[in-house]
Amino acid sequence: MVLDPGAPACEQGRAVLGASPRGQSASSRLPERDGSRLFSCPSPPPLPGPGPGPGPGGAQRCTRGAAARRLSETGAGMRRSESTCAVNGGGGARGRMRAAASLPHIARPRAEEGGGARRSPCLLVALRPRNVEAERERFFRARFAYDPQFEYAEPVPDTVLDKYRAASDRFVAQAIRIIHAVLEKYGTYESFEVATGGRLLSKCQIWSVIRKYMQKEGCVGEVVVQLTDDLLSQAVMMVEDSRPTLAINLSGARQYWLEGMLRHEIGTHYIRGVNNTRQPWHSSEGRKQYSLKPANPTEEGLASLHSVLFRKQPFLWRAALLYYTIHQASRLSFSALFRDLEQYVQDAGVRWEYCVRAKRGQTDTSQPGCFSKDQVYLDGILRILRHRQTIDFPLLAALGKVSYEDVNRLKKFGVLEKTRIPHFMQDLERYMKQLDHIVTTNRLNEKELEQLLPD
Repeated sequence: MVLDPGAPACEQGRAVLGASPRGQSASSRLPERDGSRLFSCPSPPPLPGPGPGPGPGGAQRCTRGAAARRLSETGAGMRRSESTCAVNGGGGARGRMRAAASLPHIARPRAEEGGGARRSPCLLVALRPRNVEAERERFFRARFAYDPQFEYAEPVPDTVLDKYRAASDRFVAQAIRIIHAVLEKYGTYESFEVATGGRLLSKCQIWSVIRKYMQKEGCVGEVVVQLTDDLLSQAVMMVEDSRPTLAINLSGARQYWLEGMLRHEIGTHYIRGVNNTRQPWHSSEGRKQYSLKPANPTEEGLASLHSVLFRKQPFLWRAALLYYTIHQASRLSFSALFRDLEQYVQDAGVRWEYCVRAKRGQTDTSQPGCFSKDQVYLDGILRILRHRQTIDFPLLAALGKVSYEDVNRLKKFGVLEKTRIPHFMQDLERYMKQLDHIVTTNRLNEKELEQLLPD
């Protein structure tokens, strides 16, 4: 983990505290920028070979400089007032910002294809409307009777939008049942959040939890950590300037939820990504050679289960509400969707964020339409729970970015020496009991899942 010296006073002078020896020499100070002192970050361990192509979400390559400019323009970047770690970039060096499903690939320069053809923008940047704050103000001034007209810094590639235009209704009944289970127990989402999430943590407390978690996974000094309040999601793993980078939304960093977030991003995405680099299918060519299925929905389903693992009440609220919201967005305008969600979420600010996630990529949100990527969470969760008794979970982690469906076939080809297993998966008996607890808590029916997902 790499901390920012611009963080709260309790962290001053501890920018690379506990960093692994290979990173200790990288603590030299850089010039100040905009009044904030920035330090260089230790590099993560070198990862061999080119990784697989962009995971679901279709994140495209972009230069760090261009990414930084676009993040600044769209408001999707890290605010200067928040904790972040500066990432050094060589003059003109190119990096990749990828969806979590393909992390933590260490990007390498690659020649442009097609004789200097124009690159597509990073998806993480391109899908965030550059006028989102202005449209939010207009929407609230109109008392929710207005459909935002979103603008984007650069056009989102049609190939990406086409891939996620269609919403699924396959698990709508399960999503609604999960939502109702939460509301029956807690009355409102807001009460559920306070009761199960606990209080919001200060930056000092967040850094403390992150440091302890990194020590548990043995990856101190390998991941750059940023704190922000500009993410649509609670957290995101990406590669920025060739370094694995975890951005955490301050509004989601709650007392009892933060470690689950770290199990999701570090314990699942990062560790499986590191293990993936050791496998013969670490490249796109290798994935074709071994006829691998897509990493998703397994990747995000597994990570989402790990988010709620060990909670007393492991409700799958967020995955369920995202699934439902996207299904409704495909049929409704933005304003109609906003009204529809009021039955589940009273907080207008929270509803706005869910609607923006579901409608991102659209320009005229008065039309039905969605960006369906977020349905992958519940989809993956239900598939894994359906087959949990036959999945070798430690092997699923060790083999890298593979589907649970490929594990048995690939185990004889996998390189298992020095692979990492998440610390919370070491006690497999306890782990399996927790999965059973998740099934019961969310009122999932085994026979129903078997019918929905036959072998």
